[in-house]
Amino acid sequence: MWCSGAGAVMGGVFGAAARLRRGKPLHPHGTVYEAVLRRAGAPQPWAVEWLDEAGEDHGLVRISRSMGLPQLLPDVYGLAFTFSGPSGDRHDLLLATTGLRPGLRYFLLPQRDPFSGTYGSLLPYRAAHGLVLFAAVPLATDDSVASFRLLAATPTGRWRPFGRLDLTGRTGATADQPIRFDPVIHVLPGLAWPPALERLREPAYAAARRA
Repeated sequence: MWCSGAGAVMGGVFGAAARLRRGKPLHPHGTVYEAVLRRAGAPQPWAVEWLDEAGEDHGLVRISRSMGLPQLLPDVYGLAFTFSGPSGDRHDLLLATTGLRPGLRYFLLPQRDPFSGTYGSLLPYRAAHGLVLFAAVPLATDDSVASFRLLAATPTGRWRPFGRLDLTGRTGATADQPIRFDPVIHVLPGLAWPPALERLREPAYAAARRA
């Protein structure tokens, strides 16, 4: 019950912010890149094919500042990855700058540079073998590509790598694109949201969709 009530409050807040900004309530501006996720397979099985088996996913990544503050100020960065599975279904993974240690996985941490801080999913997905969090850790980059190591863990467990996300280049002359991400509708392959968390998140994303 509390999740439904909290979700309604969040939906109201997001809807008001969207009306004031006349657009996205958070992450109003960003940069979009072509990207490929190369999955090596999880070293410890989750009973989810997308995590356990090797493969490639091609799609788009958008990196953005959540509050849209001036560049000189720290802000919570978001990393959103969208791709299509073999059946053509769309899947969205949304991460934000957080810590990696168990006590910091659920806290947003402002950063100055989007390619120096770590990203996390904040809320866990439900897999066949239990709850799973995701994280992305920046790797050394050159002038042409930025890369992240993708990790998975139980809510308090050890992070284990399962793939590498490479940003292969910007998508066009304009940095941003009118892309909207929705991890509630476009859930990751073979995963689901725990019902309580879905009730918590859905009103906020519904408000953003209406805006």
